[in-house]
Amino acid sequence: MTAISGTAKIARLSSALPFWLSLGLIPLAWVGTIWGGWTVFLLPMATWYLFSIIDIFAGLNTENPDPQTPQEQLFWYRLITLIWAPLQAVTVFGVLWFVTAGGHLDPWEMVVLFVGVGVVTGTIGITYAHELMHQKPKAERWMADILLAMVLYGHFRSEHLLVHHRHVATPRDPVTARYNEGFHRFFIRVLRQCPASSFKAEKAMLARKGLPAHDKSNPFWRYGMLQVGFVMLAWLVGGWLGVLLFAVQAATAIWQLELVNYVEHYGLTRKHLGAGTYEHVQPRHSWNAAHKASNWLLINLQRHSDHHYKPDRRFPVLQTYSAADAPQLPYGYPVMTMVAMVPPVWRRVMNGRVRQWRKMHYPEITDWSAYKAGTNPMPRET
Repeated sequence: MTAISGTAKIARLSSALPFWLSLGLIPLAWVGTIWGGWTVFLLPMATWYLFSIIDIFAGLNTENPDPQTPQEQLFWYRLITLIWAPLQAVTVFGVLWFVTAGGHLDPWEMVVLFVGVGVVTGTIGITYAHELMHQKPKAERWMADILLAMVLYGHFRSEHLLVHHRHVATPRDPVTARYNEGFHRFFIRVLRQCPASSFKAEKAMLARKGLPAHDKSNPFWRYGMLQVGFVMLAWLVGGWLGVLLFAVQAATAIWQLELVNYVEHYGLTRKHLGAGTYEHVQPRHSWNAAHKASNWLLINLQRHSDHHYKPDRRFPVLQTYSAADAPQLPYGYPVMTMVAMVPPVWRRVMNGRVRQWRKMHYPEITDWSAYKAGTNPMPRET
């Protein structure tokens, strides 16, 4: 298994600065807060459209850094993920206070503004939480929990680490979208299944230690307390209107996250080996995108094939792959998530690519009905 050749130099501050572009979204939130009117549309326009346009001109980045780059050379990359949690908290609750206390925005302006804030907390905040939850230092995992609690989706850490990474591209993983499954159906299924599957995974882990599910070490206690704390803070800052607007941004952020989850593995399945077991995860089991600007915005999340292949790699040293080793998306995530909102267009863009992927990697499989329906025998519990 080989990544694309070429070595990128990443130790310099100048190399890390493009990944700091997300900071530019914070002043846009305040412009919309203060001025209202058409400026409340700036946040979704910047994240969905601006970076997609930049992708057209910036092209692809097919160079790979040395995966053995020492941690101390990644300081400027790690720093953006470390400072984002306090910056997001100040922005969300500062904007909430200004809007509810000022009374200068119409109801529609407030709703659109907080949809935009949710686009940021979902696109940036949850992406940074994803990076942090994979790291060993407890402080980074705590920051991940804080960012997820700010969008009322704390269980995502347990779901992602204990369910998704273990069972991706099998029927046991709720967030692996099945072939021909539209996003809206997928979204409802995920909202129903993921809280239960993540709690079940934590319960099983505690049971192996001889502890009950309600033990204080169960992270669901922390998820719940953090989320209740943020809802109470929203009420203290803006009353019931503050709670409503906070819920708008949280719902938008969750929608953004699950759109990305939908895109990342749509239609891809690991080969069933019999006796409820599946082949090991390979780069071919995640959609890859080498688009430069959207990878700046999403700190290389689109190098998702390598993330699942080597989950312990920090984002600056993730590798990208050629079409021979990993399926390639035609556009970056901002465009692909917009396409996913229209299932007939999505199927027209993606189903042919899934069928070609099957022929390339699994020519021996002639009947895909069980894979499509998710009715293969479940993997063994681990």
